[in-house]
Amino acid sequence: MWFWSADSVEQELFDLYAPALRSLGVNFSDEQLQDTLEAASYGLEDAFRSAIVYILWLEENLKPIYPTAILIEALANQWRTKYWKPEYLELEQLLSRGKRWWRAAVDKWGYDERNQLVADIFYDHGQEFIKFRNGKEILVDTAYKWGWERVADYASPFSESNWSLGSINARESWSTSSALGR
Repeated sequence: MWFWSADSVEQELFDLYAPALRSLGVNFSDEQLQDTLEAASYGLEDAFRSAIVYILWLEENLKPIYPTAILIEALANQWRTKYWKPEYLELEQLLSRGKRWWRAAVDKWGYDERNQLVADIFYDHGQEFIKFRNGKEILVDTAYKWGWERVADYASPFSESNWSLGSINARESWSTSSALGR
């Protein structure tokens, strides 16, 4: 899957709204959604926002929700909404697991330590990673499993393990687990 160049406006919009849509249950691996995204470039932001607003409304009103189908419909029919508020992207329920981890790291480590250890949180091949300032990377899901103390040790510039192997091993374990269906 990818139809837009990395520096395109479409990709920038996707990167902005995809975490919220994923957290609402949109499956970007769905073939029909991929086809619809490939055909759409006009009205992307309106469609993304409309789908989010509609899904939030359905949740609030306890209605059945089919997030991927809703986004396909919004893209195909160029939905527009007048109910969008920029604050929606900051709602706890719309944050990616990585952003939630980033916020929680302040509670566990404090701003200074978090900012000294963590360089970035990013997506790669549909998986969310944490990049540490020591050069290592780890899946967000793995960070949750390991706990704060072990992650802090892994992220420390004084960690005993070789920094380049640590990053490779974190990605290899993700690739191996993915290949094995774990």
